[in-house]
Amino acid sequence: MKAIIIPKLTVVGAGPGDPDLITLKAIKAIKNANVILYDALVNKELLQYASPNAELIFVGKRKGCYAYQQEQINDLIVARAKSHGHVVRLKGGDPFIFGRGAEEIDYVRPFGLETYMVPGISSSLAVPAYQGIPLTKRGSSESFWVITGTTKAHKISKDIAVAAKSSATVVILMGMSKLEEIVSIFSSEGKQKTPIAIIQNGTTKDEKFGVGTIETICNVVKEKQLANPAIIVIGEVVEKRVLLNSIFNKVNKQPEVISV
Repeated sequence: MKAIIIPKLTVVGAGPGDPDLITLKAIKAIKNANVILYDALVNKELLQYASPNAELIFVGKRKGCYAYQQEQINDLIVARAKSHGHVVRLKGGDPFIFGRGAEEIDYVRPFGLETYMVPGISSSLAVPAYQGIPLTKRGSSESFWVITGTTKAHKISKDIAVAAKSSATVVILMGMSKLEEIVSIFSSEGKQKTPIAIIQNGTTKDEKFGVGTIETICNVVKEKQLANPAIIVIGEVVEKRVLLNSIFNKVNKQPEVISV
């Protein structure tokens, strides 16, 4: 008797890069998947949890380089779910924070797929933490903003100008190509001396870190050759870094295989 295929999509957050920063629920979903579509920022060590019978498809996107266009990814999810059953869409960080997870779920639901979501640890939180930067700290910051640096139209987000007027910590994702514009906006608010940190490849063995002020950070970027993928953190909390042992003690070891 032929097995009945139930088309299903689970959007799974893979965390910020360190393979240990993934939830047990995410590992269970990966193990249960018939097909896994994974992005460029997903640590490939996580694929060890996949069934040996699962189909693994790289659909990653980097600036100027696309393995698949988003429309093709949407169609691939539906096609594989109908032919194979359970599709896991594995995305870096948290898929509902600038990850298009909601868009993909909205797309597939009219095709009759069951849809599920497993949140991930967002890079906007974990990457600064690994550098000892608290996004909030009493007496320094009462809130934080998480903003995309580049909009769908490839323009700088207007929210950055609003955030620059506040005393909040500002975390900017996908903002390196707009760094000069960001610096100009904060400078226009008289914040030339405001501390700023840039963290590239956060929580991984390839992590690079630069710190300065609004008026010096562009020189720091050139000196340290910082580039995408990177996170920008602006605010007084950058000066409130706590002393940590080297993160490489945490990220160089092989992840423990967890039986779930």
